[in-house]
Amino acid sequence: MASELFAPVKINLSLHVTGQRADGYHLLDSLVVFGDVGDRLWVEPAAEMSLEVTGPFAGGVPADARNLVWRAAELAGQRLHIRLEKNLPHGAGIGGGSSDAAAILRAFGAPDQAIALGADVPVCLSAGPQRMQGIGERLTPVTGLPALSLLLVNPGVPLPTPAVFKALEQRQNPAMTPWPGHRLAAWLGAQRNDLEAPARGLAPVIGDVLAALRQAGADLGRMSGSGATCFGLFATRAAAERAAADLSRAHPGWWVMPTQSTPSAIG
Repeated sequence: MASELFAPVKINLSLHVTGQRADGYHLLDSLVVFGDVGDRLWVEPAAEMSLEVTGPFAGGVPADARNLVWRAAELAGQRLHIRLEKNLPHGAGIGGGSSDAAAILRAFGAPDQAIALGADVPVCLSAGPQRMQGIGERLTPVTGLPALSLLLVNPGVPLPTPAVFKALEQRQNPAMTPWPGHRLAAWLGAQRNDLEAPARGLAPVIGDVLAALRQAGADLGRMSGSGATCFGLFATRAAAERAAADLSRAHPGWWVMPTQSTPSAIG
């Protein structure tokens, strides 16, 4: 009997690049939340590892040991048949592959080895908002953050993360200021995504996405991660859904998805 796992979308509400280590890894300071949309996995024990990839974004996703879910299963000491339903675009800055791997590690263990799979995998093991620092290994739960109504938009342009970091001109930037617990949109507006400018240089359509989100009534528009997915912050989910309908009609080639983030844990 296969067990079903959920791999939620990861959204970087801010992403500050604060330095670079001698080994080449970049130091980050980011506020990360997770939405109620994402990939799904069905897993069951098997004599040999196997991976089947389905879903609207299955194209181009490897179904062998190059895939992070395969490597996560091996880290956890499991031989599994995995069916991965890719509902999130890949190469999109929303942690699809990292969240998929984290779903396997949550189900079968080996969380201490998550960083070996990539900088986003440890934070994707989390259930709620996190401040992510260092190369992704330093996590601090963020208290007092409500559920957020967000609209995710991807223009269909994959952006390899190494290329975006390579185009980054300034690697020593100020850290994120701590979340004060009030006036979220104003506070977020004072934060940054330091990868947005280099990503826009590689994919100028990101600027069109951000402009469209503002025109649709978003309180804030920003790129997530290394792009090209952007998010708009809306006052209500209904407002995000209305904007989604408008943008889908105006830009039928874009991936447009409303979501609500998981709030901070109470207590």
